[in-house]
Amino acid sequence: MSADTKTRADRPATPDLDWVARVRDEIDHAVQRSIKGVNYLGAGAATVGTTPKELVHSDGTLSLYHYRPMADEIYRVPLLLVMATTNRAYIFDLAPGQSLVEHLLKRGYDVYVMDWNPPRADEAGLRLEDYTQRFIPECVRRVQERSGEQDVNIVGYCFGGVLSLIYAALHADGPLANLVCFTTPVDFSQMALFQAWSDRRHFNVDRIVDANGIVPAQVITGGFDALRPTGRVTGALRLWDNMWNDEYVRQYRMMDRWGTETLPLAGAYFKQTTELLMWENALHKGTLKIGGRTVDLGRIRVPLLSVVAEHDHIVPYAAAHPLMEQVGSTDKEEVMLKGGHVSLVAGPNAVKRMWPKLDQWLGERSV
Repeated sequence: MSADTKTRADRPATPDLDWVARVRDEIDHAVQRSIKGVNYLGAGAATVGTTPKELVHSDGTLSLYHYRPMADEIYRVPLLLVMATTNRAYIFDLAPGQSLVEHLLKRGYDVYVMDWNPPRADEAGLRLEDYTQRFIPECVRRVQERSGEQDVNIVGYCFGGVLSLIYAALHADGPLANLVCFTTPVDFSQMALFQAWSDRRHFNVDRIVDANGIVPAQVITGGFDALRPTGRVTGALRLWDNMWNDEYVRQYRMMDRWGTETLPLAGAYFKQTTELLMWENALHKGTLKIGGRTVDLGRIRVPLLSVVAEHDHIVPYAAAHPLMEQVGSTDKEEVMLKGGHVSLVAGPNAVKRMWPKLDQWLGERSV
């Protein structure tokens, strides 16, 4: 047989250079995982929330911060971010280049943030009335006083959005100029997994509150873990698989710190949210009473932006969408963006999608 007629099987094998390169990369990654895994275990808590700010008001569990302006020209209407009561507000300010607060400052906004601390023992009796009729109004007043402006924009995240909605409905004639809600539930009957977790047939909220006064953070995280029972294991496996990648590890450490620093809740407040919102679905039904006044979302007539996440396992679309049908605003917009409950606000998806949308929408309404 001539050389020209040799079959493919008769020819000498040549190495697949791409395959060799992949094997070498994987070996290199495995070595780096082992080395950096030791460093990871010895590292302290991730550094977060470094954008310069000033504490301008505190009231027990509440802290109000004002961030230093970064732009030469500032929008007239100041912006107040309201964080969910279960978590710290540094999710808005993870790190330079990955900070919603920094982005807004550079775009010319005057930014204030309502942050929460673990409630003290003497704050076990805090109720929804305190959060919506005391904490938010006082922060609005401080923002007005400090900025010299009457109008205020409010942005609420998750349950911070619920508190903002209640405030807006009960202060329809107040200083609110624009309202933005991130992943904010209205129809709590559509939060199926949370409904199963807090089912009144086996969830004894009175016993939990009476035994603790302040509801421990472990009770709150137990509810979140019930939504994704394998989430922590999966996250740890992904971390190990990407331990060689410094940027991935940095992001993981920041998010992991935020997730593990879940806050305890005042017992009376926890009982109210469980009974009135989860069990009775009173906000959606229009039967919620705060301080003897009915919370009617139809009284909200300011411009409204609702941002929902396509893959939100905590606040599904069906739980957030009814907001658009219930508010009385004529200028209202709902936007669904790729991402989950947290990645909608922080991370690469947020930088590319949500932050520019928020800036565009607010900028048109803040002059």
